[in-house]
Amino acid sequence: MSSVASNGRSLAEILADIKDELQEFVQTRIELLKRELQEKLAVIKAVLPIASIGILFLVTSFVLFSFALVGLFAGVFAGDPYRWLWSFLIVGFLWLMIGGIAALIAVRQLTAKKLMPRRTISVLHDDKAWIQQEAKLL
Repeated sequence: MSSVASNGRSLAEILADIKDELQEFVQTRIELLKRELQEKLAVIKAVLPIASIGILFLVTSFVLFSFALVGLFAGVFAGDPYRWLWSFLIVGFLWLMIGGIAALIAVRQLTAKKLMPRRTISVLHDDKAWIQQEAKLL
């Protein structure tokens, strides 16, 4: 059996070409994935401030509701009027609403941006179809 193909190239040369093309193929796909992930990271960095604001207001709400509970017990046990309780509840509910709205906006922005590397996946699906088609021709 001859190690030279019908086009005058040896098997070693053909395997070296296949290896080089495969390395280039993988490297191109990795670069595409890196680029797409960097774009997704930029989206996350843009949404991070509003998410931080949402978290800040939710934590503030927790603290204020805790003070309201303290005010409730102080009112029940000490006979004090409930004016502190109602004011803490109103302010706590206000911060809860602001924090909840900010968190909802952040979640919607993240889901709208679709964080999956869709282009890379699409290219890989196309590559798979092409390879299957080429395999059928052999």
